[in-house]
Amino acid sequence: MLQLKSMLNCIDNSGASIVECVMVVGQKRHASIGDRIVCVVQKQRGASESGMTASSNATKVKRGDIRHAVVVRTKQKVSRRDGSVVRFDDNACVLINKAGDPIGTRINGIVGQELRTKKWSKILSMAPMQA
Repeated sequence: MLQLKSMLNCIDNSGASIVECVMVVGQKRHASIGDRIVCVVQKQRGASESGMTASSNATKVKRGDIRHAVVVRTKQKVSRRDGSVVRFDDNACVLINKAGDPIGTRINGIVGQELRTKKWSKILSMAPMQA
């Protein structure tokens, strides 16, 4: 259950570490697994406190960028049709472009199986595991 100002971990290799949700696309309520959101990159992966390092110059996104993302994990419990309930340890997302293709080339960590019903097959194929 993600809403305005919710902070999420970015689990792809696009260059973002932590993002903040600023809008849920296509609906007036909260976002769940598989929903598209608009977010702002709050913390960049590989950036030190004194400044930018050489490794972070090749990243695809930087701090302050506004990007679309797909929610892949939520702390809120999600009930499934078979009666099971799943709950993850954190809120996580994968950054995508306007066409819906992932910006990164790898996904680190587990993603929710609800992405299959919402037609995010590219994200599912890049993920190492689904729960």
